[in-house]
Parts: sequence; structure tokens; C-alpha cells
Amino acid sequence: MNATPLLSDARITLRAPEPDDLELLYAWENDTRLWTVGRANAPYSRSQLAEYISNYDADIYSQRQLRMIIVENATSQPIGAIDLYDFDPLNLRAGVGILVDSSHGNSGFASAAICLLERYCSMRLGLHQLWAVVPDDNSACLALFRKAGYVTCGHMKSWIRCGRSYTSALMFQHMLP
Repeated sequence: MNATPLLSDARITLRAPEPDDLELLYAWENDTRLWTVGRANAPYSRSQLAEYISNYDADIYSQRQLRMIIVENATSQPIGAIDLYDFDPLNLRAGVGILVDSSHGNSGFASAAICLLERYCSMRLGLHQLWAVVPDDNSACLALFRKAGYVTCGHMKSWIRCGRSYTSALMFQHMLP
């Protein structure tokens, strides 16, 4: 039996959203600078997010998505979120989205979270592959996925709308063991 915890390492733990995360989720979900890399097109209210947390269903097979909060072990504080979305149970693949609070940027937490997510997806969910779509002008995110072993498998021109203009994006995929 593997003695390594599936969703934690020496620095971080991935866990389900908790009621105490409400204010952070409110700040992250309503940061309009992040809307171009997500699917939000309007702000969320605290009551909407509180309802989301209280009704959170971690069954990826029924919801086709899964959100986990990234917690720094040393402080027990949430520092980000990592998502699986557009889960395809037939082909055993899902998209990956990640946010690490700007106060914890360049700390290695995002790389660690992707590593833990991959281990979970491989060992628990039995996924075959993960993929990500990254704006081609987001150098930090491009470097993150490349460092994690994701390979570019496509270039989508004018893929992400930013106001009245568009930016291109790269599609990455990563085969799991």
C-alpha cells in the first residue's frame, strides 16, 4: 500500500471548498482580470458562492468538474484553487485550470498543485490524459505547463475574447501514467 497521501505533499494540500473559503472565492471569482481565462462573464454574489460551497458535489462523474482548494501546509491558509473541467468519462480526460493568489506567485505552489492533481487523476480517477488551454501571452502559465511536462498540441488563433479583441491560445496535453 502506498503510504504517500494522495492529495498532499510537504508544502501543500488539495481539499474541497469549505465555508471559510467564501471571501477568497469571492475575490478570485470577481477579479475581472481573470475572466478571460475562465467562463465568467458577470460577478458572483457572496450568497451564490456560499450556496455553491454548501451544495458542492465532488462527484466528477455527475458534475463533469471538480474544484479543489490549494492550502499551504505551513500556514493552513488557502492560496489558490485547481479545477478539473469538461471531464470526459468515455475518453478519460479533463481540462485543468489553476489559480494561485498573486501574493504567492513564483513560489512553486502551482507546480506542486499540478503534480498532486496528476497523481490523483492517475491513481484515483484512472484518467488517461489532462489538457489545458493557455493564452499565448500568459508566459508564466505557459512556462508552468511546459515545466509540468505538458506538450503543445495546437495553436488556436483569436481563441479568447478580451473585450472587443481576441487573443490566441495554445492547447497543451499531458498523458498520465
